[in-house]
Amino acid sequence: MSTDTTIDGPAAGGTAEMETGVRQAIDVIRPALQADGGDIVFNRIAEGGVVHVTLVGACGTCPVSTMTLEAGVQRIIMDRVPGVTSVVADA
Repeated sequence: MSTDTTIDGPAAGGTAEMETGVRQAIDVIRPALQADGGDIVFNRIAEGGVVHVTLVGACGTCPVSTMTLEAGVQRIIMDRVPGVTSVVADA
């Protein structure tokens, strides 16, 4: 699946490492989401270390997607990637 990536803010120069870490963390998360018929797309890292993703497939319409994002995706990404302050879902 292709992703559209833009990096905003003053951390753009040092964010390449952060983006690599986020992509690696997403690769760890992805199989569990795909097992339930969904997936996750990395969109960008915004100023302040905010990671923007899109939940797609079954995850995009799941009533507990907010909990999945906060308790699963965000926790794993923040544990693995220094500088990430939050993970938010783009519409």
